[in-house]
Amino acid sequence: MRLSILASAILIFLVLGFSKAVSAGDIILNDLNGKTVNLSGYKEKPMVLFFWTTWCPHCRKEIKALNQKYIQMEKEGIIVFAVNIGEPDYTVERFLMKDALGFKVLLDKDGAAANKYNVIGVPTYIFLDKAGEVISDGHVLPDDYGRLFKRNGE
Repeated sequence: MRLSILASAILIFLVLGFSKAVSAGDIILNDLNGKTVNLSGYKEKPMVLFFWTTWCPHCRKEIKALNQKYIQMEKEGIIVFAVNIGEPDYTVERFLMKDALGFKVLLDKDGAAANKYNVIGVPTYIFLDKAGEVISDGHVLPDDYGRLFKRNGE
């Protein structure tokens, strides 16, 4: 089972990065309750998409760091979503039983959202401006993440 998940994840990451990045309005995902979330509904606010997997040790570290900064980010008007790539609901739910997150977790079961944002490897942060356009990306949350949005007039 683990080998199958790992093989699927590797295949996902081999095909990532070959399409043009799109705005948040083009992304529709489900949350852990099966509710559809259309990212275009969050335009007019800056947004952080955190792409991750449960099996990635660096993702575990980064999701905790993001969770610690989430309250401040929320006060600053920044929307945060953790986007799990390619794993079944029950795997993500079991992982999250250990640590409650303040932000919503979305499921990118087929890797389509990761592909649209040219995500290569996890963890990956995608920073979006109020128009839903990518302004930056990276593999760690910068301590001065706010400057990314200020630099873009947010």
